[in-house]
Amino acid sequence: MTAAARSGGSTPAAWSARVLEQASSYLPLLLMALLALATWWLVKNTPLVEGLRTAAPLRHEPDYTMTQFVVQRFAPDGALRAQIEGDVMRHYPDTDTLEIDRVRLRSIGADGRVTLAHANRALSNGDGSEVQLFGGAQVVSQALGNDEAIEFRGEFLHAFLATERVRSHLPVTLLRGGSEIHADAMEYDNLARVVQLTGRVQASFPAGVVAGRK
Repeated sequence: MTAAARSGGSTPAAWSARVLEQASSYLPLLLMALLALATWWLVKNTPLVEGLRTAAPLRHEPDYTMTQFVVQRFAPDGALRAQIEGDVMRHYPDTDTLEIDRVRLRSIGADGRVTLAHANRALSNGDGSEVQLFGGAQVVSQALGNDEAIEFRGEFLHAFLATERVRSHLPVTLLRGGSEIHADAMEYDNLARVVQLTGRVQASFPAGVVAGRK
């Protein structure tokens, strides 16, 4: 692992701790937004009682499509907590998956922190426990109080709701307060509060931060 940076004053360990702390705050909000989509889908697809019929082989064709849709989830007090929207959503019965074009996510935490995410395409399994973001994936946890905004970018992000993990086998970029980290792959465990950056890792820091080398 290598790191490249400009010189300065505080340690990279402290910077990494701040990045990890903010990363742990945005992930539950993103997962909540994705769960809202899964909840909506399960309600819409509760099976109705029908007579017996001969089962036909399923083809990889959508059994329903929605355009310009918006799904919202509210807290018990009526406050908006999550919103998911997209240009087109398709359900494929043969794989029991949902595919969304130009997905946009917005989550609002109890503390008021706003997390935004978007991608060219999203793919979710039937129960919403796994969601994959493809093409121009971006997740931004906006600044709140003294906490700076933190941003994740990549061509692919894979979120696991049940275990609160996000991983990518493709290059990712982390941005925070003028600092920037690039890695070949990433895995983030929100429950353990651990982020792993693998492959070639390069970091650049603003003046006042010193980076080490491993």
